[in-house]
Amino acid sequence: MKKRELGSLSCHRAYLGLPPKRGSIVPFPCVPREVFAKQVEGLARRLKAIGCRSVVIGLSGGLDSTLALLVVDAAFRRLRLDRRGIHVITMPGFGTSGRTKGNAALLCEGLGLSLETIPIAKACRQHLRDIGHDGHTPDITYENAQARMRTLVLMDRANMTGGIVIGTGDLSEIALGWCTYNGDHMSMFGVNNGVPKTVIRLVCAWYAAASRRDPRIAAAVNDILATPVSPELVKGQVTERKLGPYELHDFFLWNFIMNEMGSSDLAAAARRHFKGRFSPEEIDATLKTFLHRFFTQAFKRNCQPDGIRVFPFELSLHGWWIPSDLGVVRI
Repeated sequence: MKKRELGSLSCHRAYLGLPPKRGSIVPFPCVPREVFAKQVEGLARRLKAIGCRSVVIGLSGGLDSTLALLVVDAAFRRLRLDRRGIHVITMPGFGTSGRTKGNAALLCEGLGLSLETIPIAKACRQHLRDIGHDGHTPDITYENAQARMRTLVLMDRANMTGGIVIGTGDLSEIALGWCTYNGDHMSMFGVNNGVPKTVIRLVCAWYAAASRRDPRIAAAVNDILATPVSPELVKGQVTERKLGPYELHDFFLWNFIMNEMGSSDLAAAARRHFKGRFSPEEIDATLKTFLHRFFTQAFKRNCQPDGIRVFPFELSLHGWWIPSDLGVVRI
């Protein structure tokens, strides 16, 4: 494969056999209020540019959708739009827990927003029967049918209200392809596209501590922060048990792109930075997962919706591009 066919990867120092840059070897550096301000500004600009006064957002009671809703609320206030144009929908499925559903309701109560509940289990069971699935085996079809059903609901409701669907997926999930293709992978504008999971957590914690509004907001956000990250497509799912810690993934992502480190340098840097926190075996296993998924899931990034660049890079056709069939490059 010619270097020119590798797009942005063609200038990656590790690929070219060059030593890594000597930048700051850290996870994503951020000031939470500045990250939040960029997100609000980006969404406000998009709404103003397209003359949109209505948005639809799915609220799961998890970190990503929580921050996305806080950004939407702030953007509407900034533009002085009628907040009745914020259509918040929770869509309980096969694995939805009472904790996340309760926190979604509490957050909306604190923000003064209406929360509509549209259960998807019945529709998903019908769909699974239609395609010949037994409706019980918790395989990838069982999981993805729920994610796509939720996207169908949001898209059609946006058509009904003359609005746009706000995407909630974050930069870490985009890097790893940890999303359902044409499910939660898709929206009309992604406010978290440029924010990794560890920064999502920091921004939510900052918002809860800084908010002087209804105490129910802080109560909901703080409990969401204490809830294990999970797509809740089947009972008992915990994302980091499957992928490894997001702290490591975000560390690898920053230093892979910003410092252009190869696998051996990433492993060595992580062992130094996280000494005593993560074992060398856990670091190596997570790094293997990161590199494998970063390359093999590129096809999802190559057709993602518009979003907001928050850090010096973005994972899109305009920022970082690699062919979908490249495979894992040895670096």
